Amino acid sequence: MADSITIFLDKCTGCTLCVKACPFGAIHMANKKAVIDMAACTLCGACVETCKFRAIELKKDTGGKKDLSKYKDVWVFCEQKKGVIQSISFELLGEGRKLADKLGVKLCAVILGSGIESKIDELAERGADKIYISDHPALEFYQDDPYTEVFVRLVQEYAPEVILCGATTIGRSLISRVAVKVNAGLTADCTGLDIDKKERILLQTRPAFGGNIMATIVTPNHRPQMATVRHKVMKEAAIDKSHKAEVIRKSYPEEALKSRTRLIDIVAEIEENVNLAEADIIVSGGRGLGGPEHFAIIRELAKALNAAVGASRAAVDSDWIPYSHQVGQTGKTVCPKLYIACGISGQIQHLIGMQSSKVIVAINKDPDAPIFKVATYGIVGDIFDIVPALTKEFQRVLNKV
Repeated sequence: MADSITIFLDKCTGCTLCVKACPFGAIHMANKKAVIDMAACTLCGACVETCKFRAIELKKDTGGKKDLSKYKDVWVFCEQKKGVIQSISFELLGEGRKLADKLGVKLCAVILGSGIESKIDELAERGADKIYISDHPALEFYQDDPYTEVFVRLVQEYAPEVILCGATTIGRSLISRVAVKVNAGLTADCTGLDIDKKERILLQTRPAFGGNIMATIVTPNHRPQMATVRHKVMKEAAIDKSHKAEVIRKSYPEEALKSRTRLIDIVAEIEENVNLAEADIIVSGGRGLGGPEHFAIIRELAKALNAAVGASRAAVDSDWIPYSHQVGQTGKTVCPKLYIACGISGQIQHLIGMQSSKVIVAINKDPDAPIFKVATYGIVGDIFDIVPALTKEFQRVLNKV
């Protein structure tokens, strides 16, 4: 049964309340009776709530109550690049362990690739009770079609209760496609996960409205419950070399591994310094630098500290530095031991991406800049005087002159 809306003409009094209530202008009066333009109606139900005479009925197709009891286990998609498991996977295995224990189910790792049999022990040591692995040359590099098809077939065969995936470029591309094909919901960029034990519901918490509130999202009527999680938000799973896992190897026919696109080449980004997401120290520049040429002082300080170079969205939007350096809600979430913010005011979008840093040093000429509210140490002054002075001192102390 499809969704439907009906007006009972014998109950309609022509009061026009529904006309005024409809936000889409889909209701008009004809012969003193309400008429719905179904081409404009979105079945939002505003008119139903407004009608005092119960002359409008909205029926929603729930598809019948689904049997959710067959779904079990917590799955973690373990992303790999060139045979190296990405650290976000270990973070998700750590969080997945907590969720699996609360649900009383197994923690499962899913890994796709080519020549990846050697990674089984690594995943087992990180706490996976069961490992689903599909090893085929067509899966060596990520491509949307074969990865999606293989993952969907795994989900349809084994019915996981929860699926976690990193909010990376690959993770976001893959898991959204999987969610559509298995008719499941997906919550993106979660910063917190928990379990409602009574209802066996995954509580998915993420920032909303520019980070001004934290929203907890649930998926009570569909399985699997799916979420992506940002890098550096959760603690990696501890290594236990004694932990063993059941291994399920899956192979699929060639038609399942076909792709509508052809991979021509992979061009690695040339990075002057340390990878931003993995860095223990990050030096970031913002609008206060005044122009792209002034990022030179940021790079000099980063070089002295063997640090990565970061940036605020304002600097990236101004084309002063590539997007790959952006820290914040629409960039990368980082959690270094030391974060030095130079000329960054500290808007909420930026703070979301770096406020978990162990030590934050803020340098800004505005004493009222929001960045100082989260900073461990604050320096009020001109960055063009302070940053070069810091660089010189660090070079001296670290014998890098």
